[in-house]
Amino acid sequence: MLMSSSDRPATLFYQANGFRVLTPGKHVVCAASGEAIALEALRYWSVERQEAYASPEIATRHLLGRG
Repeated sequence: MLMSSSDRPATLFYQANGFRVLTPGKHVVCAASGEAIALEALRYWSVERQEAYASPEIATRHLLGRG
């Protein structure tokens, strides 16, 4: 079965005030939980680590090494 670009995760370049889509897709994967995050809902990421997070709590735990 072939996957359309909407079924695959996007590849993003995270910047301080937004992100740039490098490879099209409808979602990214949370670096800590593995949860799919729709691009429209993506609000939390690390520019330094180039990672996305599903929530501020998950991001905080992950960045403090507790998650």
